[in-house]
Formats: sequence, C-alpha cells, structure tokens
Amino acid sequence: MTESSPAVRVRFCPSPTGNLHVGNVRTALFNWAYARHNGGTFVFRVEDTDAARDSEESYQGLLDALRWLGLDWDEGPEVGGGFGPYRQSERMDLYTQVAEKLVDAGYAYYAYDTPEELEERREAARAEGRSSGYDGLHRDLTAEQRAAYEAEGRKPVIRFRMPDEAITFTDLVRGEVTFEPEHVSDYVIVRANGQPLYTLTNPVDDAMMGITHVLRGEDLLSSTPRQIPLHRALVALGLGEGVVPDYGHLPFVMGPGNRKLSKRDPGGGLADYRDRGFLPEGLLNYLALLGWSIGGDREIFSLEEMAEAFDIARVNPNPAQFDPKKCEAINAQHIRDLPVEELASRLVPYLAEAGLVEAEPSEGDLALLAAATPLVNERITVLSEAVEMLAFLFVPESAFAVDPDDAAKVLTEDGLAVVRAARGALAELETFDTASIEAALRSALVDEMGLKPRHAFGPVRVAVSGRRISPPLFESIELLGKERTLARLDRALEA
Repeated sequence: MTESSPAVRVRFCPSPTGNLHVGNVRTALFNWAYARHNGGTFVFRVEDTDAARDSEESYQGLLDALRWLGLDWDEGPEVGGGFGPYRQSERMDLYTQVAEKLVDAGYAYYAYDTPEELEERREAARAEGRSSGYDGLHRDLTAEQRAAYEAEGRKPVIRFRMPDEAITFTDLVRGEVTFEPEHVSDYVIVRANGQPLYTLTNPVDDAMMGITHVLRGEDLLSSTPRQIPLHRALVALGLGEGVVPDYGHLPFVMGPGNRKLSKRDPGGGLADYRDRGFLPEGLLNYLALLGWSIGGDREIFSLEEMAEAFDIARVNPNPAQFDPKKCEAINAQHIRDLPVEELASRLVPYLAEAGLVEAEPSEGDLALLAAATPLVNERITVLSEAVEMLAFLFVPESAFAVDPDDAAKVLTEDGLAVVRAARGALAELETFDTASIEAALRSALVDEMGLKPRHAFGPVRVAVSGRRISPPLFESIELLGKERTLARLDRALEA
C-alpha cells in the first residue's frame, strides 16, 4: 500500500441464518487480523434481505458470537459509523436507486425473458456445445419492444451488462486470475418482483462503505469477475467512495471425506464449540492455521500476536483440512496457559449449567473451585470436561452416586477390602492434608497389603469420587475433607 492508497477497510458480512459456520469464523478472523495489522477498519455488516431464512434471533446470535470470539468491530451494529445503517434490510431504498441509475446510464437493462424461454435457449446452447449463460437477447430492446412485453403482463428482471472482454485481476491469495467473457454472462441484479439480489447489494454496500479489500471464501471467486465491472460502473457514476476493492479468496475448509466442511457436519458450527467449552482464543488459534502460518513451526499464539504478524500473501490457496483432534489439542494448550483464577472463572458457567454451583457462586464454592482447578487444567481439552471431573466435590451428599459400571468393576470383594483399610488409615489422621493422606494410604495399602499402586488406589478413587477417572486422588481427598471422605467410604462399604 502506497502513501496515496486509501486506509485499509475490510468487512465481514454474514447472513443471520442460524449457527455460524466455522469457515465463516475463519473469514471474520482473517479480515479482523488484516485490519489490525494494517491499522485499518474492520466493518461488520449483516446481509439480512432473505426474509424466508433470516431471523431476529439469528441476528442477535451473530452479534453474540462475534462478541464471544473477541473479534471487535470498528463499525457496524451497536457501534455505529459513518456509513450506516449496517443491516441490508434497512438499505433497500438505496439498492432501488442504484439499480435505476445503472439502467439509466446503460450499465444495466430490463430483460423480459420467461423462465421457459431461458431454459429452451440454454438447452439449445448446451446441445451445440456453447456456453449456457445468458445470451444477451434482451440487451438492446427498443421502447416499443419493452412496451409490448409489458402489455403481455411480463415483469422484467434487471441484468447487469458485462463488458465483452476478459476480466483480469490480481487475487491477494492466488495471484493473477482471468475470466474470459464467454464464461461471465450478463447476470441478474434485481428480481422481477423488485427484490435486489446479493449480486447487487453486496458490491453496492462495499462501494458505499469504501471497502478497500475483500477477503472471502473461495466459493465466491466466480462472482468476482461480475462484481469488478459493477464496481467500475459505480465509480464512473460517482456512487460510493470511488474504490474498486482488491480481492483475496481464502481456501476451502475441508471436512470428512475430503469434501467442503458443512455447517451440518460435526464440528461445522460455532455453537458446538461454545457449548463444549472451547476457549475462543483456542478455537481462533486453530482456525488461523487453516491456510496460514505465523512462521516456523510455531502453532500456539494469541490474537494480538496473529494481528502483528498477519500477511495475506502468506495464505496458502490450497484447501485446508479440518482436524478435530488438533483443534482440541490447540485448545488444551490455551487452557493450560490460563492463570488458575482465570480458568476457574471460565469454568463457572459450565458448573452452573450442570446445577453444581449457582450462577453467582458462594464464596465457599469459589474457594473450592480455585483450589480444585489446578487438579484438572492439565487433564481437560475443553471446559465442559471439568464438570464430570469436579462434580464429586460440589454435589450435595444426598445426590452423590457411584457410577454403577465402575462400581461393578472396582468395588469387588477385594476392592472393598481396600476401601475398608483406607477408611481405617484416614480416620486416624489428625492432619488431613495431601502429604499426610498420601503417606497414610501408601502405608496401609501398598506397604501393609502389598498392593501395587494402581490396584491400591482405584477402589478408593471410585468410592470417594464416584468414577475410575478423577483428578489426583490425594489432593481430591484433601479438598473433599475428612468428614465427607469417611462418609463416602462408609457408604461404599454398606452398599
């Protein structure tokens, strides 16, 4: 970018049609990082003109999702800005006016073809090996011809008049790309019912909002040779900020079966990650790696570090394979990197959802959680896993239960003998801390009973935590306390 180039302005413009796709999240992330790296503006706008699919609930969900991700926007809903409104449903009059000006200036025209006529001509073109795109039959209708069609009751669409020349542009990710005119025919920008299409609303908004760089998915590459001439027409008419954006098309995110990841695929929608307890920074870190690298072999980094290093030229144009296991591993590392008090705070909503603590936990529960968090931070990949691991500490004694399968496997006759010996050793302790608990149990179970540790401690673990898999045993028993520990051991012996 030269000194005379306009300041960077990028946008993220999803439709509010439900659960946000992780591929769209990556698009938002790359746009955000590009804006932050270049000291530019990140615009968030909403393409909500599809009344049949869009909903207010989904709109609010979009705002909530971006807030949760931490991708703060400089202009858009709730923030405002000099180019609003930022919802397309509130800009319909603008699209109508622009479409009329494009027709008046000869950049677009009314086309009265019926669907049956279009299909007949397309079939003929395919049979002759020609392109089946629009053949331009209604490009230059006279006023009399238009009047005749209208007298028949036909309602025209508006088509943009494509130049009869190749469209070449430099893609920020893929380099020089050329589309020959026979592959890009005149296209519809307004339906016969007057409804503007994406092919009009999207570039008009980009033009009016002065968007300088469009970073979007590879699936939209085929629309770029249509949008560039439209942008040039808008500039020629003095509409918008006089900028034809640079385009960069991000690689596909591939899912199971080496096909494009769908929102319906497991792990395809953002809500799944939020519900399971991914950290937003962990998920974004992984998504950043789908087509981009911060450099070297480094895989763990913060949003701020990504923004500082981000270079769109380093995005790999080849499809990126989504790996759920690696996504979890990246997230687990971010969990381990959190300060204990921060991790404990992020666990609260999941414990509250399970009914183990209040939404505003008591001081006692907060203190217990702060002490227990270091026992699980190395053992979980997502926050929700901590619920099952820590439930035994927070559940009321009246509701405590041992997993029946684990009980059947571990609390056998031999296992109960271990529990009985452990109960006796722990009852004699005057100081009930981790070191004392470990010493007493090792003496009673390993030294005196001659058991290997895995056989010695398993029955005790199941009796006090309810599960064969739990946080470290001795620390857990200390947090549980002497009274509750002995009561649970007694319950196991009485069962």
